[in-house]
Amino acid sequence: QHRFGVGQRSSLWRKGECPDVLTMTATPIPRTLALTRYGDQDLSVLDELPVGRRPVRTGVRSPARRDRVLEFAGEQMRDGRQVYVVYPVIDESESTDLTSAITGFEDLTHRFAEAQIVELLHGRMSTEEKRAVMARFAKGDIHMLVTTTVIEVGVDVPNATVMIVEHAERFGLAQLHQLRGRVGRGADQSYCILMSDSAPAAQTGAAQRLQVLCDSEDGFRIAQRDLELRGPGELLGIRQAGLPELVVADLVRQDGLVELARREAAAAVAAEHGEAGSGAAQAAAG
Repeated sequence: QHRFGVGQRSSLWRKGECPDVLTMTATPIPRTLALTRYGDQDLSVLDELPVGRRPVRTGVRSPARRDRVLEFAGEQMRDGRQVYVVYPVIDESESTDLTSAITGFEDLTHRFAEAQIVELLHGRMSTEEKRAVMARFAKGDIHMLVTTTVIEVGVDVPNATVMIVEHAERFGLAQLHQLRGRVGRGADQSYCILMSDSAPAAQTGAAQRLQVLCDSEDGFRIAQRDLELRGPGELLGIRQAGLPELVVADLVRQDGLVELARREAAAAVAAEHGEAGSGAAQAAAG
C-alpha cells in the first residue's frame, strides 16, 4: 500500500471480476485506514509481539548530539551488535540541504574504518549487488549498513539493534514505523534514534509526528494519529492524504458515526432485496 498509488491499485483490481484483495501492513497509510472507516475493507488486527521481543526504545536527537549517538552505535557494534543508518536521499542536491547516503557513508567509513566494517546500500545498485550486501549483513560480516529506505520492508536481521534515521522529519509516520521495525527482531534491547532539527518540545507538524513514534509502538495508534495529522485524502479521487471532503461528518473524529451509517445502509439495502441477497447487499452498501 505504501508503494502503490490509487491508480496503480485500481488497475490491478480491474484485471479480474471482483477479485479478493488482502492488504497487510504494520502501519496503514491515511487512505488505507480511511477505507476501513468507509467499510470498503474488513479489518483484522494482530496486536501482539512475537514471544521474546522487547519494545524498541525510540527517541529524537538533534544534530548537535550526533557524536554521542555515533559513540553509542560504536558501543553496540563493539558488543557484537549491528547498526542501520538511514538517509532520505542517495546523492547530494543543490535544491536541498539534506545529507545524502553517499556522503554519510564516506563520513561513517572514515569514523569507524579501523574497527568496524561499514557498507553502503541504495536503490540504484543492481539486484545482485543489493542481495550480496544484505547477505553479508545478515551473516554479520557488515557491522554498520548505511542505506536508504530500500530496507524498509522484508529485512530480518535479529542481531541489528540500532536504527538511526537522519533527517527523520522528511519521512512519514508509516515509513518511520516500518523502518523502526527493522530492529527489535531479536531478544536484545533495540533502539531507534530519530535525528532531526524538530525537537519534540516544538509545536511544528514534524515535531508532533516524531513524538507519536516516541510515545507508541502500536501501528494502528500511529496510523490513527497519521490520519488525524494528514487527513484521509479523496474518497473518489487519487489523493491518498489531505483534508476530508465530507461536509456532514468528520471521518477522523466521528468514525463511530461513519460505521453506524454504513451498517444502517447495509441493513436498508438488505431489507429492500430480502435476506437471500443480504450478503451482496452489504457488500454493495460498504
